[in-house]
Amino acid sequence: MTRPLTLARTAGALYLLLALLGSWAQLAARGSLYVPGDADATATGIVEHETLFRLSLVADILMAVVFVLLGLTLFRLLDGVHRRAGTALLVFVAVGASSILVNLTFQVGALLTATDPAFDAATTLLLLDLHAYGYALGGVFFGLWLLPMGWAAVRTTLFPTWLGVLLIAGSVAWVLDPVILFGLPDADLLPAVVATVTTVAELTLIVYLLVRGVRREAPVGVTFPRADHRQGSPQTP
Repeated sequence: MTRPLTLARTAGALYLLLALLGSWAQLAARGSLYVPGDADATATGIVEHETLFRLSLVADILMAVVFVLLGLTLFRLLDGVHRRAGTALLVFVAVGASSILVNLTFQVGALLTATDPAFDAATTLLLLDLHAYGYALGGVFFGLWLLPMGWAAVRTTLFPTWLGVLLIAGSVAWVLDPVILFGLPDADLLPAVVATVTTVAELTLIVYLLVRGVRREAPVGVTFPRADHRQGSPQTP
């Protein structure tokens, strides 16, 4: 059987790769060309840096694939200690990865309209605006997978309780992000607070998986109940 430590560190490496691909695509590549509110600058940037724009698409496609691999690895890790949490995690990851790919349709549309003189720059900007909103909405499922991960950390001894609480907070923050975006568009401070919580939660998980892995070593399939009032099956919600 694969050791939990090996699975945890594999998950950490996949998670780090996912973060690098997503950050580069969203912030460095696409973010340097997308100018909200300026259709001409956006369309011109895409035309002049078409290769960079295409590479951001490739990075997001790879990110979706890595996300699924991460989900499968974490499911294998959690399967022996909290199967329901592992199953819920895998479902949320599958939906989240699918939403990433579906949302890329808007970016492909922006590329087509920017490089085709039959379309105006306003159409290109609209498509990238829709991509940005879709990215925020997709964050709901991108964050929901942290909920079963955090719950498993709280209910078992595979991970420390404090990490589980932090992951649950990060999950809630991911869900709140589009709620604030659409429901409270004038709330200037809240988005920064939400972004801080999600970033801290995810970076902490990446570092913990890579450095510590798990709290206790045992073959996958061995249950780790906590030595308190939750002494029963760790799969009890």
